[in-house]
Amino acid sequence: MKAITWLAAVTCGAALTATAFASTPEGWTTDLDKAFEKAKAEKKSVLVEFTGSDWCPPCIAMRKNVFSTKEFVTAASKKYILVELDFPKGDPAVAEKNQPFAEKYKIEGFPTVILFTPEGKEFTRFFASEFPKTADFLGHLDKALEKKNLD
Repeated sequence: MKAITWLAAVTCGAALTATAFASTPEGWTTDLDKAFEKAKAEKKSVLVEFTGSDWCPPCIAMRKNVFSTKEFVTAASKKYILVELDFPKGDPAVAEKNQPFAEKYKIEGFPTVILFTPEGKEFTRFFASEFPKTADFLGHLDKALEKKNLD
């Protein structure tokens, strides 16, 4: 009986963890077209993260340590509309819906971040895992925006 209870607890815990990580973090959207509309209205840039939220170890680490933190979302949302385009193995319909964006923007690995003007012009891209701490990631975003504004 103890073994069955333990197995049930482990199974439910794993399911809850997978479900928690399968949903989009608070402060993020999954609709790129609406994000560009909002960015134009609010005069912000757009940050798009291409992720494999349930199978890519660097993606999982970035979500846990950076993208889902209140510090990141609060700071980044002042200058960017945040968009997550996910390619989860556990939800093929979501991956299929986002596949045209991966093809359009020639995504070669995960987690890739692309920064866009409100009009949809890409001004930089990088692998998110290059900046695994919130402060470093935010600093990189600020530098990218400064460089864009100088161009």
